Parts: sequence; structure tokens; C-alpha cells
Amino acid sequence: MRFYYAERTLHRALDKAKFWKTHEHEHTAVIRTVVPNLESHFTEVLARWEEVFARTEGAVVRYIELFNRSGHEISHTAEGEILQLLHCSLHQSRDFIAFLGQLLNESPAVQNNPTATTIIHHIRRESEYYIGIIQAVLDHYLSR
Repeated sequence: MRFYYAERTLHRALDKAKFWKTHEHEHTAVIRTVVPNLESHFTEVLARWEEVFARTEGAVVRYIELFNRSGHEISHTAEGEILQLLHCSLHQSRDFIAFLGQLLNESPAVQNNPTATTIIHHIRRESEYYIGIIQAVLDHYLSR
């Protein structure tokens, strides 16, 4: 993400977080749809991930609304809270990627479904892209 947004960089990061948390949320359903015979313990974990992503997306939306109500001026406290949310969001995506690796390595239903394998690799790459964006924003704010 480019930093020429200046004071709006954090707002743009929240926009990205909302977009990608929505995608990760949807990706849990995609995996369950593409692998209808997925082992029940993996299905349960995907359902928990879906809930986590929905809660994170909700938190991001609340901060976007705060930005909008405040005329894009927020307190240092709120800025710190947003950075913490982005940090948690980044770790969440890393953990999701680790889960996708587990799914690829341990699920016979996935291993016997070449389409699912391709889709899961694609989902992993998308989450990795999001991590790169948010890590850049966090590095930018930590270096100030």
C-alpha cells in the first residue's frame, strides 16, 4: 500500500482489512463447499474461523465509522487501538494460513480433490498478500 495517503493511511489500512477479512470469511465457506466430504474436525475449525473473521470485520467497520464520524481526525488512543486491531488481524491471517497448510497436509478429502488443493493454495496466497499490506502499514507507524 502506498503511503502518499498521508493522514489517511490508517483509514486505507482499515478499508483493506475490511475487504480481506470479508474475503477470508467467505473463503471458509468456499472450502466447505468445494470439499463437501471434509472431515468433521476440519469443518468445525472452519466454522470457528468464519466466526473470528466476522467479529474482526465488525471491529474494523466500527473504526471505519469512527473515522467517518470524526471527520478523519482520531485520538492517539484510537490510533493505538486501530494499530493493535491491525496487528491482531495480521496474526489472525498468519494463523489461518497455518491452518490451511494443515488442511493441505492432513486432510485426505482435500488431498484427493485437486480442485480443492488449487483453491486452498490460492486462498493462502491471498491471505499472504493481505499480511504484506498490513505489515507495511504497521512498520510505517512503528518507524515514525
